[in-house]
Amino acid sequence: MPAVDGLPVEKTTFERKSEIFKMNEMDLPKQRAAEKALELIRDGQVVGLGTGSTAKFAIEGIARLVREGLSLKGVPTSIATERMARELGIPLIDLNEAGTIDITVDGADEVDPDFNMIKGGGGALTREKLVALASTKRVILVDETKLVSRLGESRLLPIEVLPFARRMSASRLTELGCVANIRLQGETPFVTDNGNSILDCEFGPIDEPGTLEKRIKIIPGVVECGLFIGIADSLVIGFNDRVEVRERPA
Repeated sequence: MPAVDGLPVEKTTFERKSEIFKMNEMDLPKQRAAEKALELIRDGQVVGLGTGSTAKFAIEGIARLVREGLSLKGVPTSIATERMARELGIPLIDLNEAGTIDITVDGADEVDPDFNMIKGGGGALTREKLVALASTKRVILVDETKLVSRLGESRLLPIEVLPFARRMSASRLTELGCVANIRLQGETPFVTDNGNSILDCEFGPIDEPGTLEKRIKIIPGVVECGLFIGIADSLVIGFNDRVEVRERPA
């Protein structure tokens, strides 16, 4: 297996996510979910704009609302989202200007029955979490394939780390019971919008995601973890023939 800094590499997660704008058989459920979420956006709001294939449809819909006369300001969660929103004519501000965000619309890689999530397949986990935590309402858009009984069933867990310490961080992460793979873009390590690296960690099904998140966050060199615990408020699920809206269990 190829390696960087002595760490195994993980190409498949990023390469799969790097194709997020290609049409595929799951586009219809994603579009359904995005259109339903637009009903929650009101005039005058500050709106967090997510990153990824499902959020893309929401951003396109928000741009349509702006063209139709809705007044709002968007806070992008990645450089790619910022670029797309500007091209579509959505007025933007950054998180420092926004302060409190009224509503954020974003996607997820996995969601468990308690609305805990794995995010970060596109590498924007740190900004996505910051924007979500600054938001009064967090709306998560998924298709039915993202629903799992336990996090980690189908996805690796992305963890953003300082490049300076990625070997040390990976070593400490393996002590928690995972295989840590350095994410590549082409033949070189993937670089986040914050200038950091991503370790895609294979934990398998996670029994206590909240506890694991806390243990990961205290590891030296870790910037942010792709576990989003207790953050999602509403889940909009797209199916081939319908949309369901679920609220987080009390």
